[in-house]
Amino acid sequence: MGTWSRREWLKAAGLGAAALAAPRWARAAEAANKKKPNIIFFLSDDVGIDDIGCYGSDTYKNLTPRIDALAKKGIRFETCYCAPLCGPTRCEFNTGRYAFRTGGLTNGAWGAKGPGAKSADEFPIAKMLKQAGYATCSSGKWRQIGETPGDWGYDEWLTDPKAGGWYWQKNYTKNGEEVETPEEVYMPDMAHEFAMDFVKRHRDEPFFVYYPTHLVHGPILRTPDSAPDSKDLYADNVAYMDKLLGKVVDEIEKLGLSENTLIIFTGDNGTAKKSGTIGGREVHGAKGSMWEGGAHVPFVARWKGTTPEGKVLPDLLDFTDMYATFADLAGAKMPEKLTFDGHSFAPQLRGKPGTPREWIFVQLGRHWYVREKDWKLNEAGDLFNMKDAPFVEEPVPADTKDEKALAARKRLQAVLDRLNPAGGKTISAEAEAEERKRAAQRRKAAAPKAGAKGAEAGKAAPKAGAKKAGAEKAGPEKAAPKKGAGKKAGAKKAAEE
Repeated sequence: MGTWSRREWLKAAGLGAAALAAPRWARAAEAANKKKPNIIFFLSDDVGIDDIGCYGSDTYKNLTPRIDALAKKGIRFETCYCAPLCGPTRCEFNTGRYAFRTGGLTNGAWGAKGPGAKSADEFPIAKMLKQAGYATCSSGKWRQIGETPGDWGYDEWLTDPKAGGWYWQKNYTKNGEEVETPEEVYMPDMAHEFAMDFVKRHRDEPFFVYYPTHLVHGPILRTPDSAPDSKDLYADNVAYMDKLLGKVVDEIEKLGLSENTLIIFTGDNGTAKKSGTIGGREVHGAKGSMWEGGAHVPFVARWKGTTPEGKVLPDLLDFTDMYATFADLAGAKMPEKLTFDGHSFAPQLRGKPGTPREWIFVQLGRHWYVREKDWKLNEAGDLFNMKDAPFVEEPVPADTKDEKALAARKRLQAVLDRLNPAGGKTISAEAEAEERKRAAQRRKAAAPKAGAKGAEAGKAAPKAGAKKAGAEKAGPEKAAPKKGAGKKAGAKKAAEE
């Protein structure tokens, strides 16, 4: 090693001093960033509470060990509500606003001349987090809310052209470019690999990963783990969804990011076709309906070292709350020009009581309801006693003298009067009927042809009588109410994909 001149020594010393001085603010900024947790939002498709073990599923109680483990090491919220269909739920999540404000009313709302939300009119969750210093990624199902994930603020994104399931395929879209593969690939795996690659490349800065898997939306096909002679492909799909969630948790652990990463598992609406049972009792309603099973979804959150372990909370959540909570965690400022509907549950994630919601609001097309713990009031003025939900929704006679019921009606009507969904964006009855017609035509076209083999191109048929998540129902569903249930909660049909 040669000798340095005085000038060289002073130059080196100056650089060294700068290097020592810089970390004072650099370390402060780094510390501030570390206080902003990474966020992974794993959104399953057509998965109600009756599909998840830790929620008491009778049929699938042994098929979701990784989701159950996440709940055991984190928080399980008992009463989370989205919209009863995919598109409106995803719009609520990305905007933090109710459908009557954005126009995200049905899956068909983004069609020609439809009222569906436009990114230019909103301040999307990804853009909000980008301004707070986050790298943002969307990987999986997207098409229903229009434009591209890039338009909605996602730095990197992978998706496909399908609103339903997109599984064994040879093409997908990556950052706006069409990608073709020589052989069929399993798209849930491709989306997972894309998301985890993004995480690895952005591990040294705050990141937000929106992970909307296609599982378990129909068509219900074999998974890479399905046995050649599998008799229950729906169960295979539930198990594979659980496996992917487990792989997310494992990757975050491997990268040493668990103590600074919030992982959330939830669903975009209830189970398709018909809900299953919990403790031997069927959940009332299913995807597309304005009954409990249409919008009541699982919600599990874990942030190692921050969320209490094994806690079960009865606090009400709805999907507008994600925006408010992520903004709270990121220290982001929400624009004043828009009305946001969410309530932050960040305190609960940190083990504090917080200020839980008193009510949630659910809308699909021209129908809506407001619900508190024990009561529910819909747009038609029908009041329901919800003390035995999600199994029974007991209609309250209009001429009741019950003081508790009268007080509940007064409270919930006051909420609806403040929100005034009837004065917001809407769709006509004619447009709703037309969507319903198109949905029926799509379901008919997608139905297997008589005599078709069940295992063509990997498309093994589900077990006879097994629960299917095929074509989404054109809800609100006309499910038969429980004995003595009386009027239906706005049970007219609104179209969907």
